[in-house]
Amino acid sequence: MAEVVYILCALTSAACAVLLLRAWRRTRMKLLLYSGLCFTAFTVNNVLLFVDLVLIPAGDLSLARTLASLVGSGVLLFGLIWDVS
Repeated sequence: MAEVVYILCALTSAACAVLLLRAWRRTRMKLLLYSGLCFTAFTVNNVLLFVDLVLIPAGDLSLARTLASLVGSGVLLFGLIWDVS
């Protein structure tokens, strides 16, 4: 059951990223770009979680997962701080 939740989380993050990046392409609002990139990194994080816990249970990808989350949060934080428009 946990595997289904991991996959659904990855699909939801990917759908959010696609929708945000499509909206950015239409409107060119910077905050949509930063949000889309953030959700792209969160998608990578969720895929790494699935790989780490389901496909390779003996391995440890916690550093890569943490780094993906940090990059996503950092991109969004950068966009919130520096986007003046």
